[in-house]
Amino acid sequence: MKDSEAIELIRAAVDRPGGTWADLGAGDGTFTRALMKLLGPTARIYAVDRDARALQRLRRSATPVAANLITVVADFLQPFELPGLGETRLDGMLLANALHFVPDADLALARFAAWLRPGGRIVLVEYDRRRASRWVPYPIAPARLQELAASAGFSTPIITATRASAYGGDLYVAVADRLER
Repeated sequence: MKDSEAIELIRAAVDRPGGTWADLGAGDGTFTRALMKLLGPTARIYAVDRDARALQRLRRSATPVAANLITVVADFLQPFELPGLGETRLDGMLLANALHFVPDADLALARFAAWLRPGGRIVLVEYDRRRASRWVPYPIAPARLQELAASAGFSTPIITATRASAYGGDLYVAVADRLER
């Protein structure tokens, strides 16, 4: 996917500039660069991936606004720290083509909710109408996402965009906000 396509895909879900966000499972950074474009130069973005080489490629491809880009080599399914975050909570979190690798998505979403401030946003890019495969071992249909979000303390997810996937099924973007508890 081209950066311009990623920007258009998540544009409606990332509707306010600035803030502190994390892109979990950032890979080479297609969606991280989209976040950078949509959030603007005042945003701080953590790109988290277990592949150090992918994060190096992201760093090289990032624009001058990358001064507020912090790359973190970590497996987002294991405990890790975001340098400089301290007690501050995230304003937003993006998981683009990442949650479908998690066998216990309900536990993961509950853990991710703790990183977000009340009202903080989670943006998911996932597959619908796709069979499980080695590339998408645990597809998450929108109906299943509603169940997962409710049990993790998020608002009902709203689908903000869809597009046919070159690999079968459809990609969808869903957004949900962390509820106060």
